[in-house]
Amino acid sequence: KRLVNWDPVLQTAISDLEVVSEEENGKLWHIRYPLADGAKTREGLDYIVVATTRPETMLGDAAVAVHPEDERYKHLVGKFVELPLCGRKIEIIEDEFVEREFGTGCVKITPAHDFNDYAVGQRHGLDLINVLTREAKIIGDSDIQGRLRSSYVAPFTMEDFADSALSLGIPKEYWGHDRFEARLLIEKDLYSRGLIEKIDDHKLKVPRGDRTGVVVEPYLTDQWFVDLTRETRHDGKPGPGGLKAITEPAIRVVEDGRIKFVPENWSNTYFHWLRNIQDWCISRQLWWGHRIPAWYDGDGKIYVARDETEVRTKYKLSANLALTQDEDVFDTWFSSDIWPLATLGWPQATPELKKFYPSSVLVTGFDIIFFWIARMVMMDTYFTGEVPFREVYVHGLIRDPEGQKMSKSKGNVLDPLDLVDGISLEDLVKKRTTGLIKPETAPKIEKATRRDYPNGIAPVGVDALRFTFAALASPGRDIRFDTGRAEGYRNFCNKIWNAARFVLMNCEDQDCGADAALPVELSVADRWIVSRLQKVEAETAEHFRNYRFDLLAQSLYQFIWNEYCDWYLELAKPAVLGGSDTAKRGTRRTLVRVLEASLRLLHPLMPFVTEEVWQRVAPLAAKRGDTIMLQPYPVTQPERIDEAAEADVEWLKAFILGVRQIRGEMDISPGKPLQLLIQDANTVDAERIARMRGIIDFIARIDALQLLEQGAAVPQSATALLGAMKILVPMAGLIDKGAELARLDKLINKIEGDLAKNEARLASEKFTSGAPAAVVEKERARVAQQKQELETLQQQKTSVSAL
Repeated sequence: KRLVNWDPVLQTAISDLEVVSEEENGKLWHIRYPLADGAKTREGLDYIVVATTRPETMLGDAAVAVHPEDERYKHLVGKFVELPLCGRKIEIIEDEFVEREFGTGCVKITPAHDFNDYAVGQRHGLDLINVLTREAKIIGDSDIQGRLRSSYVAPFTMEDFADSALSLGIPKEYWGHDRFEARLLIEKDLYSRGLIEKIDDHKLKVPRGDRTGVVVEPYLTDQWFVDLTRETRHDGKPGPGGLKAITEPAIRVVEDGRIKFVPENWSNTYFHWLRNIQDWCISRQLWWGHRIPAWYDGDGKIYVARDETEVRTKYKLSANLALTQDEDVFDTWFSSDIWPLATLGWPQATPELKKFYPSSVLVTGFDIIFFWIARMVMMDTYFTGEVPFREVYVHGLIRDPEGQKMSKSKGNVLDPLDLVDGISLEDLVKKRTTGLIKPETAPKIEKATRRDYPNGIAPVGVDALRFTFAALASPGRDIRFDTGRAEGYRNFCNKIWNAARFVLMNCEDQDCGADAALPVELSVADRWIVSRLQKVEAETAEHFRNYRFDLLAQSLYQFIWNEYCDWYLELAKPAVLGGSDTAKRGTRRTLVRVLEASLRLLHPLMPFVTEEVWQRVAPLAAKRGDTIMLQPYPVTQPERIDEAAEADVEWLKAFILGVRQIRGEMDISPGKPLQLLIQDANTVDAERIARMRGIIDFIARIDALQLLEQGAAVPQSATALLGAMKILVPMAGLIDKGAELARLDKLINKIEGDLAKNEARLASEKFTSGAPAAVVEKERARVAQQKQELETLQQQKTSVSAL
């Protein structure tokens, strides 16, 4: 029989970890307790003042405590006060628990309704008087809970109390009232009797159940506990090395590295909890779960076994003896603490247990390190002497856009299926506001939902959602989920699909180099993408090894979208469309093999689109098998890394981007052929231009290209730099001078107008001193950007005017 955290709504004990304590505004009542038998304070008063934040619990007071060294009250220790409203006499005791500086230095002790008071009560043998029902109402005449007390209390017995609240002096006016209603009645009655000294505003930590949000009560009940302090095992054998039998081995296996936390800092959380753990309350008053395997006879004697048949055999009980099974169930985490064993057939020595126990890695959120992870380590190590898993990868929690933990009571949960399939706004509102534990929060939840998802949620598919979670899995606690990010990765799926269509269109029913006897010619682009693939395969292995799924997603996204889809498919077109047979064969082989390997790299993150595409691509890449799932994961081949090809293509990309920059700045159509002049090219630049001229002409849409001699005259041109080399596009005859000047003037006038308004706003002291600093800084950044844009447009206008 101990105090537990009691949720009056769920009417069950809950774990400390299921209690959320947050600072709230409250009151501190200063109540006069009359001294009994003519006792006086040193000031001659016939009362002492006791401060409390919960006046309703005074009905269950068993003593008033003062500090042993508090000279103000030393002469009162051992004397009595008269409990206000109840008339019972309770003793004044001394205990070092009391803080002399807080309040008046006199503390009411209510052992059945406060965890600290409970400890004081144990030290002094005080009565445990429970004045609340399971629903947190004041007990009445029919409630026998008022006489509950622990077995150590002497010289009293249970029979010393009658079956009514009257014996405790609880006024009938309070019977059956909710605790907070009773608080108001008690305050009113104390005022009427002149027993309120004062009431102060007071900040205090209020414990609330994380599911119901209701204030949790310390409540005295019979519960089942696991003893976590004993040094002997259940079978009577000593704990290892004289250690605590359950907790300390669980600490040692992490200290000596048999279990590793990733990130490592979470081991500190694990250690702190285990080193400060209390006995584990494993019973719950719920209607679901594993029922406690304990039976009672008519005298209340307890029998524990696996079932009733075993009880009768184990304890040699008569078949006629009526037995009743305990109605409580096990705490969820106790039921699941041997999950790694139970799923493999333990306690039988099954082949599965031998093969798969211990497992390699457990993936979990940090919020259940205490709930489940530590408990699995404790119990599995206790029963087998072996750890349940070698590594614990701890990921962050997915939170809502405001950073709040998702919960049904808050109405901010995102159902993954709604992200996969999409959901309309009205259906989302209905879903979030149905079945709430606190229905009064529905309007607030609806308002927030309409604000955050004005158009509902667009479907993104399973693959995009999985990839989003991986991309957000940076080390740390919080992951603010962004539906926009998931929609972006839906586009990634589409990109893969479209790239596959291009590859299949150009490679199906074609020679893709499957016959090793036929010669192939690899272009610089082919060698580049193969080399990049080897490096990405190495990066992928490293990221998996370090559980950096965010970097894994980033590497694969960068390689597949930017390098393979955006660049390589373009660079491959000259060979595919107009190359020799050996060049076509080499590029087709590269297209399908790199795509097939990329699909295998991506498969753990995006299993569905990769499986679908792989089924079509694999035969072209000479891969056999029914599914991508059973294919080996790609492994880097360092000998295929080609640094020279990578350097060539990086130069080529910079060259092409320079030409595209000129097109963009001068508003030249992407399909319009250009004439290029190259100035200040060094030997390497000239050699690369000559060697990759075909790709340059095709990709950059070049009609003619000329390398200028040193000192040669240069016509009016748009310029891009590539190192010291200048890429020049002569403007004469290329654009309509009048139309381009008109276009530039229009843009310049618009930006000048916006810039003038923004500068005027910044010049206003009212704005700069009154607006938030972030807003002012954002405005300054906008002005700087507009000035830069204006300068660029003026330069373009000057260039066009000179034509």
